[in-house]
Amino acid sequence: MTVGDSVEEATKKLQWAVDKVNKWTKTWLVKLNEAKLVHVDFTNKRCQHILITIKLRWKAHVKKKREDFGLEYNKIYWPMGRRSALSIHNNHMLYKQILKPVWTYGIQLWECKKQSNTDIIQRFKNKVLRNIADAPWYMRNAELHRELQMEMVTN
Repeated sequence: MTVGDSVEEATKKLQWAVDKVNKWTKTWLVKLNEAKLVHVDFTNKRCQHILITIKLRWKAHVKKKREDFGLEYNKIYWPMGRRSALSIHNNHMLYKQILKPVWTYGIQLWECKKQSNTDIIQRFKNKVLRNIADAPWYMRNAELHRELQMEMVTN
């Protein structure tokens, strides 16, 4: 909490404090839950809200999503793998119901990520779809997505 004679002064102090907390978390490898960060102005005057920024890194989050994606896929590989007795339609349904929610959770926040982070998820998704469809190695990923009527992981 910060106090100032104006909203701008209080916000400037708050931004300085947030930057210090951010530096401390990086030093001690502590992860912040950005969903629990709130900025509230208490004032008697009508004023323009000034944003406070905190820089979070997506790489660790995306790697965790990729790891979770892989763990879930390993759990259901036996019914979905290349030698699956299930139809492509059923494998597709398993993917949509079990695997897709793992990597799409929080996707609304992904707008600020780098393309390289998106590519981590896309590469594994390509592998899973290739197994679902039992597609040959030379089939293009775009064609595979089109055949399965799936979207690419995009920025």
